[in-house]
Amino acid sequence: FSNIIVILAYKLSFISSFYVSSQHKQKIMADNYLENQYESYLARKAAMGKKTAKKKPIVKVQRLQSEAIEALKDIIAQPSFRMPFDIFREHLYSAEDLYKGYLLGKPGSFKDCYDQQVYSHYLKTGKAATDIKETLARTLHDHSMTNAMNDFLAHFDERQVVGIMGGHGLLRTDEAYRQVVMVSKTLAENGCLMVSGGGPGAMEATHLGAWLAGRSEAETDDALATLKEAPSFKDRLWLEMALQVMIKYPQEQYVSLGVPTWLYGHEPATPFATHIAKYFDNSIREDSILTIAKGGIIYSPGSAGTMQEIFQDAVQNHYLSFGYASPMVFLDTHYWTEEMPIYPMLKSLSERGKYKNLILHIADEEQEIIDAIRQFT
Repeated sequence: FSNIIVILAYKLSFISSFYVSSQHKQKIMADNYLENQYESYLARKAAMGKKTAKKKPIVKVQRLQSEAIEALKDIIAQPSFRMPFDIFREHLYSAEDLYKGYLLGKPGSFKDCYDQQVYSHYLKTGKAATDIKETLARTLHDHSMTNAMNDFLAHFDERQVVGIMGGHGLLRTDEAYRQVVMVSKTLAENGCLMVSGGGPGAMEATHLGAWLAGRSEAETDDALATLKEAPSFKDRLWLEMALQVMIKYPQEQYVSLGVPTWLYGHEPATPFATHIAKYFDNSIREDSILTIAKGGIIYSPGSAGTMQEIFQDAVQNHYLSFGYASPMVFLDTHYWTEEMPIYPMLKSLSERGKYKNLILHIADEEQEIIDAIRQFT
């Protein structure tokens, strides 16, 4: 009987590979289902005893076959779990993907775009969903995002990946916004892959800088002037103005990576990021940014979220989690020593040996920030 089960599992595995050869991941799910069913059968057989188990082996085989085939049918017929998002996505998103459905010149169509449709579904099913199908779909989607992101990062020297953290509330009209743009622009022009949380504010400024890499200062100022017509992500024309800049100043040479989340879906993902890894699970997303930015992280003014990222980064550096420490560079001396006095605290803890391996730097000038990163990368 055991041989019959093994043969059956092999045949059903072959059937699954035949029907879903173009969807290898679904095949793995089918194979795992068969293995689980067979292990469950063996456990039942051991509990029942040999005599009972041998009574009607054909019936048991048929039942197992029926269960497995029904599972395969479900997998084959519903590869996307009928979700509004692709759970087995093979590539990172682009702005075109996320904002599909948005009509230029009609800002009211924002609610109809792919990104907002997924966000609406996310809210409807619950940020902390309890339905197993929903949670599985989100997990598989995020796993696919990580795989796609790793494939993308394989083309870069890990020490050339530089992150910029900062507040989502930073306005396009703020001087700090322009500073982040210029720092990111220069680093991108010097071979760095710029990474951020992929949202508005300082995050958007990061990707705008990379998008404008190779452009003149006059062109950069013109782009900033356009964006100032909608300073906040809460403004109705926020996306519209960004798309106008992208059309006027197309980018085909430099790339950047944004890593936003639907947890903060009310904060739109910046379209200036050429590659976007958007997650449902914010904890995976935040840890991913800190982990991949091995060329160092620049901290522009921010609030609670930025504070969390600073200490997560400090932990990774303290323990040399990835073999070496990376720079922690703070932009805006007054902010980081007076308003949010994180820098003097980290400096003191480092000098007293409470925190080890921290490479700390603070400055106000753009060139000092750039030099602190370039000396490491």
